[in-house]
Amino acid sequence: MSRPNSSVSFNEKRPPAVNETRIRVRYAETDQMGVVYHANHFVWFEIGRVELLRQFGFSYKDMEREDDCFIAVVDARCRYKAPVHYDDEVIVRTSLKHVREKVIRFSYELRSVEGNLLAEGETTHIVANSKMESRALPEKYMKIFRAAVGSGERTATRERRPVNDRRSPAVTEN
Repeated sequence: MSRPNSSVSFNEKRPPAVNETRIRVRYAETDQMGVVYHANHFVWFEIGRVELLRQFGFSYKDMEREDDCFIAVVDARCRYKAPVHYDDEVIVRTSLKHVREKVIRFSYELRSVEGNLLAEGETTHIVANSKMESRALPEKYMKIFRAAVGSGERTATRERRPVNDRRSPAVTEN
């Protein structure tokens, strides 16, 4: 796989909300039919996610080492739209879809250089410490993520509960 190329254009007030990384398909990423093996799409999602964080001005490594903050994947989905073949160039478009204190959701598009949609997906992550115990996302990351999602302002999110739950609705600040 060729080295990822990220397009970076920083804005002081708001970090760029989308990262585009180009990847050239290696022979080892294909199956006997010459089509990219389906699980490799998730590897490319991770590459895009790592590059998006770098675009924001920090890395996974920074989060883990400096803040004991890990974002573990708890759900990963991919919808395959068209086959990808050996030596094709793929653009991985990664963005933050949703952020809460302990949950982060990223969305992805894989596109050909001509712009055709090859696959789309999303990953949901929980925020944890090195012992995989749930924790809040440190404020310095929360500010960057909120700005990237498009709202640096406080918003309220209702917690989903079963219909027969008689407690008052829980509202959490985002």
